[in-house]
Amino acid sequence: MVKDEMFQERVVRVEKPSSHFTLLRAPNGEFLSTSDTNELSVFDYVDDKAIWEKVGGKNAYRHIVTGIQLEVEAADAENGCYLRYQGNLLANDGSVGGEGAVFSAGHGPAHLPSAYLESFQENGWVCLPSIVAPDIVEELERVSCTGRWEAETYERRVPPLNETAAVAKIITEPVSLWLMRQYMKTREIRLGHSPGFAILSPDDGKRRVQGWHSDFPYLWGIAGSETVNRIPVHKVDGLVMGVQRNLCVSEFRKENGATCFKLGSHTFGQGPPVEWINGNTSRQEGVRESKGLPYTGPEADVVEAPAGSYIVYDSRIWHRAGVNRTAHKRAAMLQAVIPMFIMPFMDTSRPYKDFIHSSLADELTELEHRELESVMVNKMVGPQGHLAITVDDELTGRISVT
Repeated sequence: MVKDEMFQERVVRVEKPSSHFTLLRAPNGEFLSTSDTNELSVFDYVDDKAIWEKVGGKNAYRHIVTGIQLEVEAADAENGCYLRYQGNLLANDGSVGGEGAVFSAGHGPAHLPSAYLESFQENGWVCLPSIVAPDIVEELERVSCTGRWEAETYERRVPPLNETAAVAKIITEPVSLWLMRQYMKTREIRLGHSPGFAILSPDDGKRRVQGWHSDFPYLWGIAGSETVNRIPVHKVDGLVMGVQRNLCVSEFRKENGATCFKLGSHTFGQGPPVEWINGNTSRQEGVRESKGLPYTGPEADVVEAPAGSYIVYDSRIWHRAGVNRTAHKRAAMLQAVIPMFIMPFMDTSRPYKDFIHSSLADELTELEHRELESVMVNKMVGPQGHLAITVDDELTGRISVT
């Protein structure tokens, strides 16, 4: 790469939305929606039928798909309200009539889930701008020691899941879960590892910079992937074996090290070229001094997005962390997501068990508990029923190579 091509990546800017739709949650955390016959009910997922908008100038919500309008009535509960349809209160299950239930109105997507899915399926990636509520983002900034807290030093003592309930909240974010299940064509998806922060400090001109690679479970271009029998290089056949879901805790900009992509590369059926300085090469000593930075020319792309955005992409897409050329840290939270038939990268059962036995678990709804268990507990199903799979320390010791 010639010097004139340094930091010449194409910028794909996703702007901060001016408004968001609303999600209406029942007491158990499920979402008020409509059935196929347009009857009000609650469901454990969010598609277009779970999308509502506040009616301007009125204390009411309008259903985007059917136009059904609900009146809002104050309830003696924090952040809760009663909902009426044609004068009748809605019950726990969303049905009309009977004893009224207290619903909560929460932060929703800026666009319809179907629009995100169409873009995801067409391009192999999608950005959900500011999909996470601002108070959750602020809590993640606090824990990661970025933003207002960047003068502090982040020391990872336990998995982030066990530091704040905000991590469980973003794991169970419903729109991105629905998108990934649709894209991988299965409801049974799992986290490949417990979510972790990626905190990028200001570049000093000397530090090692991440090389180009594909994410778990493919790991094309990363040292050791061949020896641990990861997914072989292959042509695209319609089977998706991994999606990466990265949360922009900080605003992502080209200057502060937003992720660099080769958008569309999930269709190539191969890993990034050595000439771009892939993950194998970048780990070698003295690479930056001898070869410079990994490729930053005009054939690469940088996705810029506001804080609280999810960037969701096919794990085969070539990418790498950017170079932070500002004076401030930027943070992301990384989540590899796989269908249940792929072996996870790390054991997620231990941080999950620690979480459910802590006081943090009290901050989740019933639905959030179910979704967290679904994506963090790996299972096998046989004559003995559903059995959780975890790490055996004794056997691990027997197979360890020194």
